[in-house]
Amino acid sequence: MATPVSPKDSFITVYGRKPVLEALDDESLAVDKVIIAEGTRGESVRAITDAARRRGVPVQRASAHRVKVLAGNGRHDQGVLADVVAPRMAPVPVFLRDLGSRRPARVLVLDRVTNPSNVGMILRTATGAGLDGVLLPRRGVPAIDPLVIKASAGVAFSAPVLRSGTAEEGLAQLAEAGFGVFGLDAGGEDLLTADLPPRVALVLGNETDGLSDAVRPLLDGLLAIPLMGGVESLNVASAAAVAAYELHRRR
Repeated sequence: MATPVSPKDSFITVYGRKPVLEALDDESLAVDKVIIAEGTRGESVRAITDAARRRGVPVQRASAHRVKVLAGNGRHDQGVLADVVAPRMAPVPVFLRDLGSRRPARVLVLDRVTNPSNVGMILRTATGAGLDGVLLPRRGVPAIDPLVIKASAGVAFSAPVLRSGTAEEGLAQLAEAGFGVFGLDAGGEDLLTADLPPRVALVLGNETDGLSDAVRPLLDGLLAIPLMGGVESLNVASAAAVAAYELHRRR
């Protein structure tokens, strides 16, 4: 029996008139539906409905309140949103089912990373490095919104995004499936020389506070990027890029 998947783990919701029109104009994206707040009018709205009609995308009307709730951003939705299919997005259990029991895998996990630009850049880098997934918990990490999409240069739509309620929940599921769980931290073993198992989940912590107290007990160890020249740390997106390509190299 197939595991049921929530729409929130299947679609990326794009809001705002220009982002929605851009999504409709991009033939590489599969748009499931467009929702427009009742009473919303204007030339840009007509352009959106015309573009949806050309592509055969259903257009629904809903209350302004409903649109704000669905968009998750009451100030910038402009009364319009679209659900874009994210073909590589999946809850962690579905990812593990499709992965099988023996295949090696490399995953990044975001532990309360809060800056949308960092999230977008991490998605772009991890996808470019061919990693198997980036775990974005539904709580503690920004939703994939227009800021994240812009920072990823559009790659967020096709990125291998894994979903769980929290980072702790997702890590527990990965560990049960045989993943070694390591945190990226300045006090850890050298990432470039450490002996790592075939399945690795590497956790990236908050921009200011690093790894959270909730995640630390779940770790099998700590790994560090070697730094020279008096540099004490890297931005989390830069650290993710180094880590992603080190994991790629080990393949």
